[in-house]
Parts: sequence; C-alpha cells; structure tokens
Amino acid sequence: MEIGIDSFASASVGNDVNTATKSMEALELLLQRIECADQSGLDIFGIGEHHRKEFLDSAPTMILSAAAARTKRIRLTSAVTVLSAADPVRVFQNFATLDLISKGRAEIVVGRGSFTESFPLFGYKLNDYNELFAEKLNLLLEIRKHETVTWQGKFRPALTNQSIYPRPLQNELPIWLGVGGTPESFVRAGKLGLPLMVAVIGGETHRFRPLVDLYREAGLKAGHALETLKVGLHSLGYVGKTTQEAIDDFYPGYAETFTRIGKERGWPPVTRQHFDAQNGLRGALLIGSAEDVAAKIIRHSEALGGINRFTFQMDNAALPHHKLIQSIELIGKYVSPMVNKQ
Repeated sequence: MEIGIDSFASASVGNDVNTATKSMEALELLLQRIECADQSGLDIFGIGEHHRKEFLDSAPTMILSAAAARTKRIRLTSAVTVLSAADPVRVFQNFATLDLISKGRAEIVVGRGSFTESFPLFGYKLNDYNELFAEKLNLLLEIRKHETVTWQGKFRPALTNQSIYPRPLQNELPIWLGVGGTPESFVRAGKLGLPLMVAVIGGETHRFRPLVDLYREAGLKAGHALETLKVGLHSLGYVGKTTQEAIDDFYPGYAETFTRIGKERGWPPVTRQHFDAQNGLRGALLIGSAEDVAAKIIRHSEALGGINRFTFQMDNAALPHHKLIQSIELIGKYVSPMVNKQ
C-alpha cells in the first residue's frame, strides 16, 4: 500500500501586520515537510486547492513544482484539483509541465471540492456544479489520450484539430477521481476506469463499502480489469510517540478548525466526546501511536475490500512545524513498514 501526506498549505489567519511574510515562511516550512516525506520513504505528497484566506494552495502546481526541485522519488499530486472551475487545457498543461520537471512523478486527483468559492471567483454558476464537472472531466481525458483534439461542449469554446503541449514524460499522466459520498461519483469513476480517491473525514469508514463496491462493479461491467480499479483513502490523521501525545497535540487545533468551518455550514461545535468517537475503532480519524494508526489503516482497508493508497491530512489542526515533521518521520519509519508487512 502506498502511504502519503496531503496538505492544504495552512496559512496564518491572525492579525499579523506582515501577513505576506508569514505566508512566505509557511510555504518554506511546507516545502521542508515535503522534503522530509521524500527522505522518510513516503510514496505520495498531495497539495489541495482552495481560494480562502486560511489556505495558501490556490496555485497547487506552483508548490508542487518547487517541491519537485527539492525531492527525488516521492510522487507529487493534487488533493484535489477543483476541475469544475478550471480550464482542462490549462490543468493538463500545468501537470504535464510538473511531470517533466519532476522526471515523471506527477499525478492529478480531480474532484469538485468541498468549498464553493471558486465558482463565483472564476465566473461559473453553482447550479451547473454537476454538468461542469462531467464535461470538463471528459475534455481532460480526451487531452490525455490525444495530442490533437477536436471537441465541443456547453461551457467552454470548442477545440478544432487543436494540438495541446507540452506532453508529459509518463506515457499516460495518472488521473484519479476524488469523491465524497455521492453514489454517482463512484459509478462514474468505475465506468471510466479511473483510480478512486475517497475522502472520509467524518463518520465511520466502513459505511463507504457499498459505494466502493458500486465503483468496482461499474468498472468491471465497463470492461476494466479489477487490478486497474485502485482505491485510495484520504482521512484526517496524525502520529505521535504515544497515542495520548497524539491526541493531546491534535485535538485543540482540530476542535477550533472544525468548529469555525461548522459555523459556515450549520454544524454544532466540536466536542471532545465527538472527537473520541471519531477516533474510535471504526471512526474516520486516525490519531495515535504508530502501532495504533497502522492497525487502523489495515482495518479500514479490510472494511473497504482492500485499498491501494492511504494519505494523511494533518496540517489543519494548527500543529507546529516540528510536530508535523515528527509525525511524518514516524509514518515513514514505522507506520508504512507495519502496514505493508501485513
């Protein structure tokens, strides 16, 4: 199983006078963490895409390209590219360039995102949410398949015998489909034969098994080989020297972040009882010692019928840099070997 880290490039959102300097420092520390992940033997590092004050990942391929110059083996991906509000031509060009810079280590995870700021920002209507994504995914896959494209859709000007460059170093640039809990998204990924990245940030992970089964069934029915129907899992996670240390480190920032986001969405404030339930045997959170987290990854994999990739989302809990570095090192040194030994 591939093990990696996803980051939303958290920024300082306090009342600092020189916020640009703070942002510069935060990005430098993020690049150091990606270097650490590479040196620790992790397989994947992903950068999200948001257009909000608290995140610095509005241009993820810029961050990934800087990381490519400072790493040697780790694969670099989006987590996710908000394709509904992007131009598929530019998305392909950006990641093909990243692939060349990284010597064949680029991937894309496309999705619709959990925030909606990008729609008005780039002039799209939220009511077109589903149609936009379906059309743009179709074009992105056409561009991946063909150097010269003739294509027509509803939301973007047509392409007539148009060649698109550069081409990536990899014969086929990997494109994963990032999904939440919509059955149609799982079926779409299966029909297209795309690897599936499932974001589970709450609830109980085993409840996603019927949706993963839908994905595999749709893929097999469409004629895709089972071994090509890969499943990845993205969850909030953090590893400490002990489980108690991990919980003590993670909970305060987690509670503040999700209480703040919850106010926008009508959720109740986070409580310690809620956190402990989510961090229980079947809950979505993976906060604990290396042994406890590795065992939980294995349980989640078994519950979903086997997964090929697991990525930790840990930097939204306002953890200091040295704690994030420690966690990455523990994941590389202990968690990944324990999971793959099983």
